[in-house]
Amino acid sequence: MYGVSTGTLRKAIDLLVAEGMLVRNQGRGTYIRRPRFDSSLFRFFRFKGRNGESVRPSARVMHKATKIPDTAVKDALRLEDGTEALQLQRVRLVDQIPVLAEEIWLPLPRFASIAALQLDEFEDLLYPLYERYSRQVVASATEVLRVEQAESSIASTLNISPGDPVIRVQRTAFDFAGAPIEWRSTVGAASGFEYQIEIR
Repeated sequence: MYGVSTGTLRKAIDLLVAEGMLVRNQGRGTYIRRPRFDSSLFRFFRFKGRNGESVRPSARVMHKATKIPDTAVKDALRLEDGTEALQLQRVRLVDQIPVLAEEIWLPLPRFASIAALQLDEFEDLLYPLYERYSRQVVASATEVLRVEQAESSIASTLNISPGDPVIRVQRTAFDFAGAPIEWRSTVGAASGFEYQIEIR
């Protein structure tokens, strides 16, 4: 279709594998790498169910709106002044108890099809949803952790007292071209926070 030789194509694929965009599975083929960003959040927050076993929270989108974001979100998503974005507010729950509060911003019109979804059509994992409905693939992300005191709205959502210590994980996610496609802020009570890293 493009008039490219097989040798050139192989070199291009080798380069994409070296850069981590593709992954080779012996005997199965070469695939687009799918980072597990949802798992990365739970390097920081650990939750247990009623039986004491570790669990991953479920998710519920509580509100969605199309509006102009504040300066911090606008700059993170590299939006022009006055550009609208899709805002999602959701909670993560363990045994139906809210444990994390999230605010998510997505640029329009990249995510117009996501904006058209009803609240009950959202799933626990958003990144597969982005790909299925909007053909947007998250390839990398940066995260910043902050320790804060719970504002009244966060405290109400998480059933904690205003001023209680919370951890905020702020993430900007990028596509394979390096363009930002999601800004996300996740807040949880500091009592559910555990940081673990392996240093070699």
